[in-house]
Amino acid sequence: MRPKRPNMSQKILVVDDDRHTRILLDRLLAKSASVSLATDGAEARRLFAADDYNLVLMDQRLPDANGIDLLREFRATRPHLVSILMTGFAEVRDAVAAVREGIFDYQTKPFDDLEAIEAVIGKALELDRAYREIDGLRARLTTESDAFIGQSAAMERVLGQIRQVAGLDTTVLLEGESGTGKDLAAKMIHALSPRADQPFLEVNCGGLPESLLESLLFGYERGAFTGASQANAGYFEKADGGNLFLDEIADMSPKLQSSLLRVLQDHSFMRIGSTQPRKADFRLICATNRPLLNEVRDGRFREDLYYRIAVVTIVMPPLRERAGDIVALATHFLDIYSKKFGKACGPFTPAAMEKLESGRWEGNVRQLQHCVERAVALHVGGPVDSLHLFPSGLPKPGGEQDANQRAPEANLSYQEARAAFERDYLQRLLDGTGGNVSEAARLSGIPRQNFYVKVKRWGLSLKSDN
Repeated sequence: MRPKRPNMSQKILVVDDDRHTRILLDRLLAKSASVSLATDGAEARRLFAADDYNLVLMDQRLPDANGIDLLREFRATRPHLVSILMTGFAEVRDAVAAVREGIFDYQTKPFDDLEAIEAVIGKALELDRAYREIDGLRARLTTESDAFIGQSAAMERVLGQIRQVAGLDTTVLLEGESGTGKDLAAKMIHALSPRADQPFLEVNCGGLPESLLESLLFGYERGAFTGASQANAGYFEKADGGNLFLDEIADMSPKLQSSLLRVLQDHSFMRIGSTQPRKADFRLICATNRPLLNEVRDGRFREDLYYRIAVVTIVMPPLRERAGDIVALATHFLDIYSKKFGKACGPFTPAAMEKLESGRWEGNVRQLQHCVERAVALHVGGPVDSLHLFPSGLPKPGGEQDANQRAPEANLSYQEARAAFERDYLQRLLDGTGGNVSEAARLSGIPRQNFYVKVKRWGLSLKSDN
């Protein structure tokens, strides 16, 4: 499938002292993007300072500058600048230096396959769009909202519903598969509501026994039960003036469903062990990973309670319906975990982006997040390739593991488990590159000599680099 064509609002800077290369790229790109041409470093600096480019294609050797040094200079002011290095010398050393600098890709001149060049440029522009979407959403939204990164039609619809309902003092039901961001949607509703400066309390109904959930919600008086040494206000009381979020509402017991219905009728309740009614003004937000109407039809959830809490229902879309958002989300998580772990990881290589987009992601945004977190945690730094993300292949549906993807034995020590993972990871890199040490070292971000030492230490199979 051919990549999406860039639109005319996108700007590309081509820096090359070779006239033939400039003319070729100008003709290739000018029909779908605004192209600026520079012949040397001085002209490139002037053009870059005057405009906001989506992509820079840079020659490695210029009359007055080194391409990698010049891109490093540009990235000092634009950390997320997406760039492609072009070289006519095909030196492995230059290629390795380029990818370790965070350059998106490198291409050897003369270009033999223009369709391949177009595909790489399309992926580079897609990464730039992801960076810009993230920055724009961070500026617009007033709350952390990882699940809402991206601009797919499905998420635009959900965002519109959230903004519309946030200001209304009515109950909201959030439905959707696990990992789609229902908790983040509840927090966004709170943040955009008139109650934003009041409490936001969250309870997972599926993770607590009935008696504990009851005391947590209603509160209790001193001596109400063994261990109640002092009175304690419940979440109904503590949420007064704010929003109360009940997650996994479908798991609430029939007894508590009945109790919650009575509370919602007039917002009146009693602490356990008390006969004194209390009132609280809170807005209820509920969530479930199972269609609640099906639970009603199967007799597991009260119909009258359902109509009380489903005044407005928002369905969170699974990641498979948000294909255009996957790279933006993954890039967002890459940025988060690179900062958290103090590493300079990124960008994603074109191969990594293709694998991300073709993954099945049964665990939705949460699975994608954990995938990127694991890759950053185990990566020394530099570009993130598909083998960093999927050392054992693409994720399987329903949590199914690949036959070769085995967790370390539980009886191993931490050091032994870590060693076993390293040995397995290095072997998979070698398998994926046909035993080519140089390529495997490049993908891992480990210096070739160090990589070779590790290969010898573990006695891994390889072949000649030639």
